[in-house]
Amino acid sequence: MERETTIGTIIRGGTVVTATDVFPADVLIENGIVTTIARSIMELGQEIIDASGAYVFPGFIDPHTHLDMPFGGTTTIDDFASGTVAAALGGTTTIVDFALHQKGDTLANAVKTWHGKADGKAAIDYAFHLTIADGRPETIEEIPQMIVREGVNSFKVFMAYKHVLQVDDETIFKVLKAAAKAGGLVQVHAENGDVIEVTVKEALAAGQTAPKYHGLTRPVELEAEATSRAIRLAEVAGAPLYVVHVSSAMAADAISDGRKRGLHIYGETCPQYLVCDVSDYDRPGFTGANYVMSPPLREKRDQQVLLQKLKNGELHAFGSDHCSFNNCGQKELGKDDFSKIPNGAPTIEDRVAILYEHGVNKGVIGLNQFVALASTNPAKLFGLFPRKGTIAVGSDADIVVWDPNAERTISAKTHHMKADNNIFEGMTVRGRPRYVFSRGRKVADGDTFVGEPGFGIHQKSSPFRPVQL
Repeated sequence: MERETTIGTIIRGGTVVTATDVFPADVLIENGIVTTIARSIMELGQEIIDASGAYVFPGFIDPHTHLDMPFGGTTTIDDFASGTVAAALGGTTTIVDFALHQKGDTLANAVKTWHGKADGKAAIDYAFHLTIADGRPETIEEIPQMIVREGVNSFKVFMAYKHVLQVDDETIFKVLKAAAKAGGLVQVHAENGDVIEVTVKEALAAGQTAPKYHGLTRPVELEAEATSRAIRLAEVAGAPLYVVHVSSAMAADAISDGRKRGLHIYGETCPQYLVCDVSDYDRPGFTGANYVMSPPLREKRDQQVLLQKLKNGELHAFGSDHCSFNNCGQKELGKDDFSKIPNGAPTIEDRVAILYEHGVNKGVIGLNQFVALASTNPAKLFGLFPRKGTIAVGSDADIVVWDPNAERTISAKTHHMKADNNIFEGMTVRGRPRYVFSRGRKVADGDTFVGEPGFGIHQKSSPFRPVQL
């Protein structure tokens, strides 16, 4: 692999923003890492990058992606090649993807399979989470090995998708205890899958097959109940817990309540839950299927609560939950049965822009909090900090030169994801990357990808330690 020559690159004249500071500075990159941060750096033949009028952010970290993932009778349309190119163009320089464990198989095989999907394709760096499909003694005993040997510090359990991904409370509890003892963080998809199984069958029996019934059969109370239950199980196990893709005020309140009791509970939300709502399921034709994801979209009032929770530090990370399917040929699998619509949406490219527009531009969160949510906190939680997630001497030169005044309108016609749809279609956002660097190499120049497939390398995660966010 080519290395940056020692001549280096100077990012000149920008305003450096980390999770704690905002200051004017030049940044020198040599051999893929940041070597100097100073008010002014003397030019000695380095490449000069003009960052005037721009913010210089640490590369953004997406803690929740599903690339090349089999699901719902098909496979996500974006693999590690297309997905990481789209991510880079949106300012993301590291993703953490979910390696899916299969019942009866080993965790090691799941990681091996996902390495095979990423090797030679990923354009930016990547780490892995592991899902846990069963609670066999062999599975539980493998958890410490995954942390030490494979550099995976996070393990996801599903409380939904009965007969597919869902595990029972006994398994969840065993995973929580094993992970906590070994330095792992358990993630939970919190919805009551047992009850959803009943509500879905009832709806279909009544001839209710349209996409909108996806949301109606997964009411907010079932997310809130599962979130509260998972937190109580973590409390008994003495384990930290990370609740993925929080979609509602009720579930977010459960996280806040747990934290008030002094528990190490962390919450993540996603762009779709800030700007899309339940009315999107009523779009004409079969367009509503594009918005089928789990948990489903909620009421507009939930959007405001989630934004306030991000502002108040009661939610801690901002992931995309990128899980992309074409409407044509994939979402259409559920044309006559909403329960067969593959769940998910293409969001990896627009995640950062949505948070900037609706957080920073709307005056809800400041620049430091924006960086914390989209980069630094995920880096800390998933064992990548300070190599990733900040701009500091010795850190990887993952850097985004961000033009705060550049506007664009999001559209499936112009995005770089493979999906034939975009749930943010027609939304105008102000702020976008001017340049993106991954380990010192320029990978995005405006809306042009200038990196190469396979440049991204696997990043091992350090064991989890409870962090104050």
